[in-house]
Amino acid sequence: MAPTSLSPATVEVLDRIEHLFQLSNDRLIDITRQFVEDYNLGLGEYNKAMAMIPTFVTGVPDGSEKGTFLALDLGGTNLRVCEVTLHGDKTFTLRQQKYKVSEELKTGEATRLFDYLADSVDAFLTEMGHEVTDVEALHLGLTFSFPVEQSALDKGVLLTWTKGFAARNAIGKDVVKLLQDAFDRKHLHVRCCALVNDTVGALLSRAYTSGGCFLGAIFGTGTNGAYVEDISKIKKLGDSTSLLGMSKMVVNTEWGAFNNSRSVLPSTPFDNKLDRESINPRFQAYEKFISGMYLGEITRNLLLNLVDASPPILFNGNSTPILNSHYGFDTAYMSDVENASNLDEVQKVIVERVGFKPEDVSLDDAKIVKWACHLVAARAAKLSGCAVASVLIQTGLAKLGGGSSSGDERFSVGVDGSLIQHYPNFEDGLRASLRVLVGSDVESRVDIGLAKDGSGVGAALCALQAVKQEKTLERALQDTSLG
Repeated sequence: MAPTSLSPATVEVLDRIEHLFQLSNDRLIDITRQFVEDYNLGLGEYNKAMAMIPTFVTGVPDGSEKGTFLALDLGGTNLRVCEVTLHGDKTFTLRQQKYKVSEELKTGEATRLFDYLADSVDAFLTEMGHEVTDVEALHLGLTFSFPVEQSALDKGVLLTWTKGFAARNAIGKDVVKLLQDAFDRKHLHVRCCALVNDTVGALLSRAYTSGGCFLGAIFGTGTNGAYVEDISKIKKLGDSTSLLGMSKMVVNTEWGAFNNSRSVLPSTPFDNKLDRESINPRFQAYEKFISGMYLGEITRNLLLNLVDASPPILFNGNSTPILNSHYGFDTAYMSDVENASNLDEVQKVIVERVGFKPEDVSLDDAKIVKWACHLVAARAAKLSGCAVASVLIQTGLAKLGGGSSSGDERFSVGVDGSLIQHYPNFEDGLRASLRVLVGSDVESRVDIGLAKDGSGVGAALCALQAVKQEKTLERALQDTSLG
């Protein structure tokens, strides 16, 4: 609700803006219903906005697994090698080392880059005291944070480089094979058996530490979700020998692209301005409403609208270079504002973060900025609840509007990302939305917990899963031949 101690004219303007950001229960239900429809479209056909990418991960750990697995995480300037030892009691031990990836390696020949990855694994194993002559190869999961088209758990073709990488002769090649060839050239007894997305890693990591998990979700700079689906619903896969004996598969939704048409999402002029000025207009619509990369910019657009009002409603019509800069008002500033215990503290945040002089920021200004931050973030939290609810509904664990198909079962969600971890009351807002969408009984049984190191521990767990799946497939093929 807009602050009421302001002038009636100001309150009227703020009330009009607040109305734009409101999400009625009916609107939340419409959005969630559309989510479920889009899931099924994406499960049925390739090249849909909601991509629903099959990951070929056909099971999740329950915490009883044991063994030692490696993970290799390449996503930027640093390369990370991890050794994860699973103790079989939902606990694990992690040892890791970071290695620098030079500009020369990023832009040189691909074989040199992958040789360096193999060398780093070799150096790590030596440092950790591993014997490379062990009878059974060490199994490794690769977290590769670049666009790939995955066709099996251990197969994925690089579509394009991003993040400053431009290594030659890699695009169009299977990155698992490029890495395995490098291991083989160096006679390393390591087998890359799994290619992992960070969202899938979050799901697997949480599954191991909590005894099961149906959804892994990222609510941070960006957003995405992966969940466990019935293989029979993934119509676009057709019949595959490699899936014999399997009934479930983890699907990477790519839900950041939900409703790019904005037919159900609650666009405001502030959202439209953000989208129009973004590097990908009309794409990643849902992500632009709820992720940390964009919330500060939506708020900046709103604040500038109040600065430019006639007469000015905010800062006496003044601004600063930070407030005038595209993406200048960071989502972290919103978090600081909402964490402030009084308006004096809010004033201090605005002065220190946004570059105003103390005398230019009144208590009324502080009140309005806090209101604006809450308005944008509360909407994001509620919309995030739609994604979680839609997966509960899609998997038959709940019904839209309330009610579930099981008695007292707990539903575990593994989450990662700065918003869900650090933004004040974000989870509370998400849960309020869940109560509307699936009922308070189901919401009370949803356990939202941090997924520990999805790109490291999750990748190692994916390697474990690959080994389990190979054995399941072998048994299924034997049964088929015997039949």
